[in-house]
Amino acid sequence: MARIKGIDLPKNKRGIISLTYIYGIGSTFATKILDEAKVSHDKKVQDWTDEEANSIRAIIGDKYTVEGELRAETQTNIKRLMDIGCYRGIRHRTGLPLRGQRTKNNSRTRKGKRKTVANKKIATK
Repeated sequence: MARIKGIDLPKNKRGIISLTYIYGIGSTFATKILDEAKVSHDKKVQDWTDEEANSIRAIIGDKYTVEGELRAETQTNIKRLMDIGCYRGIRHRTGLPLRGQRTKNNSRTRKGKRKTVANKKIATK
C-alpha cells in the first residue's frame, strides 16, 4: 500500500484515480505527476515498485501544496478576506453565496435549512 502525505492510496485502482484521493490533486495534476515520474497511467498502485512510489512521493513533496498545507492556506485566504471587510469576506462571514448567485429561491446549501417566519394575524373587528 502506498502512503503519500498521510493518505493511504487505494491499491486496487489505477495510479491516476488513486492520486486524486489526495486533497489538492485532481486528474490533471495526477497525469502530470505520473508522466514526470515515468510511471504508466494504466499501472495499478499495488504494482508500483518502491522506486516509483518514492519518486512520486518526492515529486508531490517538492512541487505541490497538498493536504494540510493547502487547507491552511485556503483558510488564511478566507480569513484575510473577512478581516479586510471586502464583499467576499462579508459574504463568507454571513454564510451567503459569494459569486453573484441569486439568493431569493436557491442557495440552500450555503444558507442552511429554511427558517420559517410566520405572518402576523390581522385583528378582526
